[in-house]
Amino acid sequence: MSEDWKTQLSALNERAAFNRWAGIRVVAAQAGEVEIEMPWRGEAGQYSGFLHAALVSGLIDTVCGYAAFTVAGMVLASHVSVNFMAPAVGRSFVARGVVTRAGRRQIFTRADLFAVNDEGARKLVATGETLLMRAEA
Repeated sequence: MSEDWKTQLSALNERAAFNRWAGIRVVAAQAGEVEIEMPWRGEAGQYSGFLHAALVSGLIDTVCGYAAFTVAGMVLASHVSVNFMAPAVGRSFVARGVVTRAGRRQIFTRADLFAVNDEGARKLVATGETLLMRAEA
């Protein structure tokens, strides 16, 4: 597998209709670690104007899946756990995912999600963990 993870993940990201709709882009990638970003979109908000929990969870799931991809190829999530720590309000959102353990069948990952304000300051708004499995060809 090539070491140009950002290029590979950006191509994979473009194939996902949801990711294109949300405006998700791959910011950085290396073996076992990935960062993605999504701009704020009004239609992504919930009734109080915060980023909807479904998108918070989606960002955590996506970044963890991408981190796992860099060590295992195509994967599928079998478990996702998200901790909502603060209202997700910002001009954009940055998620960082890392592989904590990659076994033969299962890959364990964790992620942090930050809201980025107009000045560029980041605030941790959610954390998460996923358990992924290698996709069968």
